[in-house]
Amino acid sequence: MSGFQFERPDSQTNGRCFLVQPKLKNNIGRRSPEACLDEADGLAAAIRLDVVGSEILSVNKIDPGKYIGSGQAEHIGTMLDNLNRPSLVIMNCALTPVQQRNLERIWDSKVIDRTGLILEIFGARAKTKEGRTQVELASLSYQRSRLVRSWTHLERQRGGLGFLGGPGESQLEIDRRLIDERMGRLKRDLNKICKTRRIHRKARKREPYEIISLVGYTNAGKSTLFNRLTKASVIAQDQLFATLDPTHRSLKLPSGRQAVLSDTVGFISDLPTELVAAFRATLEEVSEADILIHVRDVSHADTEAQCEDVMGVLSGLVRPDARPPIEVLNKIDLLDDCKKVALQQNNSSIQEKIAVSAVSGEGLSNLLGAIEGVLDESHACHHIKVSLADGAALAWLYRNGQVLKRRDDDTYAHIAVTVNSIEYQRFNRLFPGSVSTM
Repeated sequence: MSGFQFERPDSQTNGRCFLVQPKLKNNIGRRSPEACLDEADGLAAAIRLDVVGSEILSVNKIDPGKYIGSGQAEHIGTMLDNLNRPSLVIMNCALTPVQQRNLERIWDSKVIDRTGLILEIFGARAKTKEGRTQVELASLSYQRSRLVRSWTHLERQRGGLGFLGGPGESQLEIDRRLIDERMGRLKRDLNKICKTRRIHRKARKREPYEIISLVGYTNAGKSTLFNRLTKASVIAQDQLFATLDPTHRSLKLPSGRQAVLSDTVGFISDLPTELVAAFRATLEEVSEADILIHVRDVSHADTEAQCEDVMGVLSGLVRPDARPPIEVLNKIDLLDDCKKVALQQNNSSIQEKIAVSAVSGEGLSNLLGAIEGVLDESHACHHIKVSLADGAALAWLYRNGQVLKRRDDDTYAHIAVTVNSIEYQRFNRLFPGSVSTM
């Protein structure tokens, strides 16, 4: 990954860190600085960093050299001295390479910004080859912009005798070239992964099973809900980004109908663009789903802001004409009785906005019923008469629909099949000789 070297005082933590939360003047955001700082604390805990102190700084104007003012930088430096100089300072904002380098010089500590922290978490959590490839690509893209004479060794000259192109490449140029070459290999690997995923998706679409994807803010309870619905045992922890790699399991609905449920990586505010680009193969799983279930942590103070962040990311992934997600208000077990009753009353008349507890199972029958309802809307039952000699049409119906009943006479197969409207129109184009008998 990024290769940050944390001090390791014991086996339980990855080192001591200090959090800085800038509060920009005239920037009225959806979240309070205190809520942003709390989320940054959760991000640090996700890789077992020991947060020994934090500070919210009011920033009237972003300094191009340090982000914060000189006096504020000195103030933080004094706090770091009093805390026995933690090995890492996390600025919960986006820093330029110059700002990061200057703050490191002032504080004599390693400094990373929000993007660097999220990349570090992803690097620690990625387990599969695909996940590690995606994270490394995102990390290299981020690091490449940081190669701006950040260290003295980058100014050394290496190689060459002056015959071609002067004294040779600088270490900076070598590092950039090596990163570019590595990124090229990783992109080729990811293109292969994308092709493989497309093949797998086509294979799943040939089965008469819909794909249902869980999406939502990180730590909203998606994996716990996934385990509860499918009786699986994927990692479900009360921490940010516990899930990175998508997981698929069979889901049996109350009617007996089968579907495939997918658990996906959680979203977060200010998601690094490097991650969005690198996780293209994973995020395509969301765009190709038949039904999206947006899982929200309704007990969180910033649940509305988290909802806006998720919907903002989804707007760039799904088709404009895609069906809106089913909204699941999770963690009602953490609400007091008054809030829970008010929530259930307020949402009782809102279609596909369902209050549940993935931990206790409360409300899950309503969720399954809503999924069935969506599938019933999109999958009408069609009665079709197909010539017994038309094996291709018969095979197509079994492959793309769910055959409920079939009766054969001497010439025709009379089939009752459920299939979504788009596939039904496609069938009619492919096999115009078949006749609907409704």
